[in-house]
Amino acid sequence: MKMSEEHYWEHRNRPFYNKLVSYMSSGPVVAMVWQGLDVVKTGRKMMGQTNPTNSLPGTFRGDFCVIMGKNVIHGSDSVESAQREISLWFKESELCEREGCSAKWIYE
Repeated sequence: MKMSEEHYWEHRNRPFYNKLVSYMSSGPVVAMVWQGLDVVKTGRKMMGQTNPTNSLPGTFRGDFCVIMGKNVIHGSDSVESAQREISLWFKESELCEREGCSAKWIYE
């Protein structure tokens, strides 16, 4: 099974599944884990709406996408989904916690 098939397995019975898997497998993928306060909510705001035509300028989808089937970026929709997806893409040994030098000025 391709990584993209496994990643979107929950959508396997949806009509867009095969196109989605094909698109995700059509070129390089850069997988990353973001951390921070309300990171899922904040990350989704930075990505823009799933349908790029509803996305604001300055978001990934607002600036780099035209149609929904090729919306250039995926982000987990919940902490639970993120945990599942992170374990799919990364080994535990590949992950590390990081606190930037500005954290003491940003977080209480």
